[in-house]
Amino acid sequence: MIVVFGSLNVDLVMQVANLPRPGETVINGHYFLVPGGKGANQALAAARAADGAVPVAMVGCVGPDDWGGLATSLLAEASVDLSAVRRGAWPTGCATICVDAAGENAIAVASGANMEATAAQVDDRWLGPETWLVLQMEVPTQENWRLVKRAKSQGTRILLNLAPAAPAPPEVLDALDVLVVNEIEARMLIDAPPETAVRNLARRHDLICIATLGAAGALAAMPEGTWKVAALPADVVDTTGAGDAFVGALVAALATGRPLPEALTWASVGAALSCTVAGTQSSFATAVVIADRVSELPPPTPTD
Repeated sequence: MIVVFGSLNVDLVMQVANLPRPGETVINGHYFLVPGGKGANQALAAARAADGAVPVAMVGCVGPDDWGGLATSLLAEASVDLSAVRRGAWPTGCATICVDAAGENAIAVASGANMEATAAQVDDRWLGPETWLVLQMEVPTQENWRLVKRAKSQGTRILLNLAPAAPAPPEVLDALDVLVVNEIEARMLIDAPPETAVRNLARRHDLICIATLGAAGALAAMPEGTWKVAALPADVVDTTGAGDAFVGALVAALATGRPLPEALTWASVGAALSCTVAGTQSSFATAVVIADRVSELPPPTPTD
């Protein structure tokens, strides 16, 4: 089973010629509202990449407003278990996303009801050695850390995506099985180039540390060695959610028994494919689509 504890948002997306600079107003012709939030994104990406091979549950909070239904709509379509998503008192979280002509983005998030999410919402029956718990940093961090401690005591396998970038206590990092960071997040933990950072984090905390590198692919370090996986070449339309697509496809591959090198390939392909479609959750590929493209990517190579 895959259990995702995290944020659920509604994204207000605008496609613009260029991202606005401070004090600048950029006008475009339209916008659209779509489900988002790093937690919901990763739950949906995992569900699509697993294609029913393992159940996926989403845990978090939406508001008492109409946007709560929109935030969970695609999760429901993908048969993600929503029984632990509750309605809080605050409005549903909202992100404003500008995407320029090159597919780059600028994002501002109002957390809203996500700040009401609690570790207590995760049922004990969902924790144990057969479960992968997936966490990010868009809900209260102390609730994340409470859940890590509880899950670890029951033998649950734990993946933390340290995004958006924020500090994590050493005892939390010690409890993880997988830590996923981008270059900025890696440097926040260890001020060093990504390859040095992931190696040191893996050895220091006895975990798998993965750094996503955009078009350069990803690095994965274990205490005993480091792997590099390339990125699938893609015609980029929108990079929003590519990191979430990577995490979702990665945990789906791990939860279905794929070894790490194969899971890295699966994740890299899933992330690249998400960049070829406008929008976030609408861009996440299914298992069939990912499987059809993995042969185009060379196997990960050891770097030491």
